[in-house]
Amino acid sequence: MTAPVLAVGRSVIVEMVRLAALEVPGVIRVARGGPALRAWFAGSPVGVRVRDGRVSVRLWVIARPGVALVPLAAQVRSAVTGAIERLLGLEAGMVTVIVDGVGG
Repeated sequence: MTAPVLAVGRSVIVEMVRLAALEVPGVIRVARGGPALRAWFAGSPVGVRVRDGRVSVRLWVIARPGVALVPLAAQVRSAVTGAIERLLGLEAGMVTVIVDGVGG
């Protein structure tokens, strides 16, 4: 008898990554910076790729003013990696965090 298998859809992974990033103090929103038209053409602010059982993520965030950006990116990376591994039971690959704007 084989063990049960859980398949996690890409949209579930994207939503868990988005929610994990938003829980980090200093992140206003998960989005691309700049004018709305530019962001619309650039695509989704969360990119996910699953290859060989590993989940790689590219994530764009907007930071609060006055927050140190390097530690913020490290905290977001840690939160996203934890969500992928603990909550989804998948192996985290590369997690790239791009701070694409500051402020409202």
